Amino acid sequence: MTPRAEVVSIHPWFKIHPGKLAEFKALLPRFVAQTSSEPGCLFYDFTFNGDIVHCREAYRGAGAALAHIQNVGALLDEAFKIAEVQRLEIHGSAAELAKMKEPLKALPVEWFVLEFALDG
Repeated sequence: MTPRAEVVSIHPWFKIHPGKLAEFKALLPRFVAQTSSEPGCLFYDFTFNGDIVHCREAYRGAGAALAHIQNVGALLDEAFKIAEVQRLEIHGSAAELAKMKEPLKALPVEWFVLEFALDG
C-alpha cells in the first residue's frame, strides 16, 4: 500500500459546451485506455452531474501524476475544444506538491496540502 503522504490526487471539473456532452463522453474510453498502462495510477474514473464532469484520479507521487498529465496531453487538447476546466485542484503532501508547482505553473491549480491521514 502506498502511504498517504506519497499519494497525489488530481481533481478537475470540466464544464461541457452546450450540445457536446455525447462527444465528450466518447473521449472517455480513450482517456481510460491511455491511463490503464500507467504503473503509478491508483484509480481513475469519471463522474457526472449534468454537463459537469469530474475526473477522480490518484497517483503514487508527483512523478506519476506529472507523467499522467503528459501521457494524456493530446487527449486533453481534444477535450478542451468541447469543454473548459471549471476548477482544478491537486491534493497531496507539501513535499509532493512542491515537485509539481513549477511544471504546472501555467495552470490555474488550487493546491491542497495534506495535514492528517489514516495510513493502514
